[in-house]
Amino acid sequence: MASSSHSKIPIIFTLVSFFLILSASSTFSLSASPGGRNQTLRPQEELNKLKRIRSYLRKINKPSVKTIEEPPERPKGCGGNESDSETLQAWLEAGESCPIGTVPIRRTTEKDVLRASSLRRFGRKIKRVRRDTTSSDHEHAVAFVNGDEYYGAKASINVWAPRVTDQYEFSLSQLWVISGSFGNDLNTIEAGWQVSPELYGDNYPRFFTYWTTDAYQATGCYNLLCSGFVQINNKIAIGAAISPRSSYKNRQFDIGLMVWKDPKHGHWWLEFGSGLLVGYWPSFLFSHLQRHASMIQFGGEIVNSRSTGAHTSTQMGSGHFADEGFGKASYFRNLQVVDWDNSLIPLNNLHLLADHPSCYDIRAGKNNAWGNYFYYGGPGRNGRCP
Repeated sequence: MASSSHSKIPIIFTLVSFFLILSASSTFSLSASPGGRNQTLRPQEELNKLKRIRSYLRKINKPSVKTIEEPPERPKGCGGNESDSETLQAWLEAGESCPIGTVPIRRTTEKDVLRASSLRRFGRKIKRVRRDTTSSDHEHAVAFVNGDEYYGAKASINVWAPRVTDQYEFSLSQLWVISGSFGNDLNTIEAGWQVSPELYGDNYPRFFTYWTTDAYQATGCYNLLCSGFVQINNKIAIGAAISPRSSYKNRQFDIGLMVWKDPKHGHWWLEFGSGLLVGYWPSFLFSHLQRHASMIQFGGEIVNSRSTGAHTSTQMGSGHFADEGFGKASYFRNLQVVDWDNSLIPLNNLHLLADHPSCYDIRAGKNNAWGNYFYYGGPGRNGRCP
């Protein structure tokens, strides 16, 4: 059982570290002149766009700031990391490290922003909230609990590198901490791993966070792409690639994640892996989540853009259906929630939902080793999912 701690930790200087920087060069347009010569043109529209992008980058690639924060009271019954194999991040495996008093931040470049459909939408999810998670282009396979007051959630999540077949699609596996009416007042906190070519420019699974307080309309963002989440840890880079990853019929790797509300200060904290405190979402960001969550979800989500006129072949999880089981299908295990007494407890009345089960499905179970668990995922387009 974890004991509560109220001792002060040192001042943390959140200096920007550039371990994951990709250099951004200016973009120029070449066009033929009426006389047949090629010359560099900078149309006013393009200049204005680049000015807006650079102004935005100056906001999010911030200079150093100071923050002081008491360590939170961890939930009772919270042991160490329960992963079979420690899953780290690629930049750490490469031998990089942060000086004491700094945190690693994935630097955002012009190239990152230019991949997005618009500057306004960069780093944000598309609004698509329904009570049962169904929508025309976002598809899910999730387990959830509701009907009570929840103060956090914990799980170990299997990490894969699913194939994403369109630049503007993604595949993710995460936990959701949710409160609100599922209208424009929806509050969520989200954490997990995702493959998103639009956001990151590659197909690696990356550790990510998200939050919103108005159903993805104007508030919140991925990772540190807007003000909100306060990072304190210098060993975890939000947005960095996760390594190693699971492979079919081979070794399996998972990450432990826990999000919970500190009973003393009311902030929502994020823990990664073997007890590493990543940081927190301040209570003042939210309306409903200032009190508690009303729903907890675990599972996978993909975007189906139907860019080819048929269902996408973007994979969820491992790209294999739930009934293939261990070593083949993706899983969540040791699902728990945090109750009013700041105690981790097993789930009761777990509900399952796969809104397109011929494309992606889910199957749950329970045993002594894994507690509450489920397998989920699928290949997307197949003979039963046209």
